[in-house]
Amino acid sequence: MLMTTENGIRLSYHDQGHASPVLLLTGTGAPSSVWDLHQVPALRAAGFRVITMDNRGIPPSDGGTDGFTIDDLVADVAALIEHLGAAPCRVVGTSMGSYIAQELALARPELLDTVVLMAACGRSSLVQRTLAEAEAELIERGTELPRGYLAAARALHNLGPATLADDDLTADWLDLLEASGTGGPGVRAQLLLSALPDRIPAYRAIKVPCHVVSFEHDLVAPLAAGRELAAAIPGATHRTIPGCGHFGYLENPEAVNRELIRLLRAESRAPLEETA
Repeated sequence: MLMTTENGIRLSYHDQGHASPVLLLTGTGAPSSVWDLHQVPALRAAGFRVITMDNRGIPPSDGGTDGFTIDDLVADVAALIEHLGAAPCRVVGTSMGSYIAQELALARPELLDTVVLMAACGRSSLVQRTLAEAEAELIERGTELPRGYLAAARALHNLGPATLADDDLTADWLDLLEASGTGGPGVRAQLLLSALPDRIPAYRAIKVPCHVVSFEHDLVAPLAAGRELAAAIPGATHRTIPGCGHFGYLENPEAVNRELIRLLRAESRAPLEETA
């Protein structure tokens, strides 16, 4: 489905169910379909209305060829929640999706119920900022590296050691990552946003109930960064999912889904409808 914001931005979304809403926000360069295999079925079975969206920059949402800011992405999410009448909404983000959710909690807390921040941090490390900016520069220059090299580099950067030690699993991941391509100007804009400035002081003003979920072997948002974020947000909790990297919600979906359902049911201001 498509909606158009007041600013003329078209956003693609999927809305399934009629119970208490949960909105899932993806990471850099990822389409909303990444949630479909594991998280959407589990959350639907747990009695939630599940909303997914393609962030600006990811087709069929508008491509963002002129660039955009984190405030633009926050406004997009707020517009979708209001369009669907889904407030107060539970929100789950991963990576850049968590960054959007963190900023939304500051800007529009009245739209939110409970927020789960996976693979999240309050500031990016120097190496992560340098890598994101360099990848954005490759896209801007139109430089095409061998797809096999890109897939292997992404696998090393985003997967846990157990996955990388299993050649059969790794082969599947390499095929998937190779097919995903390098992205266009929208992905470039997302990459530049994924290099977070230091937002830790600002996040001390968040009043929405938040839960931070880190992945044990995450190189992008390490455990220490997740703990720092949770310590900054008043009342936030911190959990660790073992054995996986930055793509933990896809590497260990059973453990992630159990934690998501538990957290989304906790401290909620909105009642959850029971399924028959």
